[in-house]
Amino acid sequence: MSAETELAVVPPKETALTVFSTVKGLDPWLQQVRAKVDEFKKVLPDLKTDKGRKAYASMAHQIAKSKNALEAVGKEISAKQKEIPKLIDAERKRVWDTLESWQKEVRQPLDDWQAAEHARVAKHNEGIQQIKGMALFGETPSASIVTQLIADLEAIEINDAWEEFLAEAAQAKDQTLAKLRTLLNERIQYEAEQEELARLRAAAEAQAQRDRDAEIARVAAEQARLQAEQQAQAEREAAARREQELLDQAAATKRAAAQAALDAEAAAERQRLQLELQAEQSRAAAAQAEASRLAAEQRAEQDRLAAIRRQEEAVEQARLAEVARANAAADEILRQQQVRQADVAHKSKILGEAKQALIDMNISEELAKAIVLKIARGEVPNVSIQF
Repeated sequence: MSAETELAVVPPKETALTVFSTVKGLDPWLQQVRAKVDEFKKVLPDLKTDKGRKAYASMAHQIAKSKNALEAVGKEISAKQKEIPKLIDAERKRVWDTLESWQKEVRQPLDDWQAAEHARVAKHNEGIQQIKGMALFGETPSASIVTQLIADLEAIEINDAWEEFLAEAAQAKDQTLAKLRTLLNERIQYEAEQEELARLRAAAEAQAQRDRDAEIARVAAEQARLQAEQQAQAEREAAARREQELLDQAAATKRAAAQAALDAEAAAERQRLQLELQAEQSRAAAAQAEASRLAAEQRAEQDRLAAIRRQEEAVEQARLAEVARANAAADEILRQQQVRQADVAHKSKILGEAKQALIDMNISEELAKAIVLKIARGEVPNVSIQF
């Protein structure tokens, strides 16, 4: 540093001991430094320029050099003059503390500016990281959540408020929007596929149920048919047994009549007449047995036809039940859709009224929309929207 820019010079060696051992003996030198400091502070350099910031640092450095130079002289005198170390040390400390405080005083605006600059840069970097973080998820989100994030991100304005970070913020927003839109397309496709799979599973289950119902009806009809056939067969066998019994009885009677003719010729004519009567009765009994057999077969056929009708009625009832279930499911889906649409319309109306109220308070539409959305998502503590 040249002589013109030095804040203060150290006392001459021949008077240094006297100066340092005298209470406040260094005040003349301190006053020289203070005068330079006060002159510097009359017109403070511009902290927004590199030159201005260097001027602050240079002035603080000059004070430090004066501080160190006076400290060095004091140390030398203290080492040589052991008899007055307390006075010298006290003066050293006083001068050190004074110059230290002046150094801090001069440097404080620079330190404040640097702290503010650091906070400003940190705020921009944090905003950019928040934009990037909107595309990061702990678990895969639904399409509705991704849609809302895209709307929130699109609502973030990229303007001159980002200062020199404008380009980086715009790039982060574009990249994050691209990621979210790609993810949205993937989630929409995935959810549509899941809905289709659910529909196919439901259709398969319904078809399986119809198949089971049809099989139950078929088995029931088959059982009814077999039962009818078995009953008809049993009745035919019973009729045949009765007919055989009558024939056996007729044969026995005929044999008895022949024997009676041999035993009692006198009663032959009477016995013949009796046998003819019995024969007529046997024919009548045989005719009755045949009629019973035909009636049994007719009843079996009627039972078979009734079983077929019952099977057809069961299948028709199952079909009507399936149609009713499908109609009920469609009505329920329509009802739920109408409820969701009504809810969305209601919420949109409430949010629109809230936004309009803020606009009426001379708040921009963009800012009003952002405020309402943040309140609706619960991002504003102790404030909510009543739907």
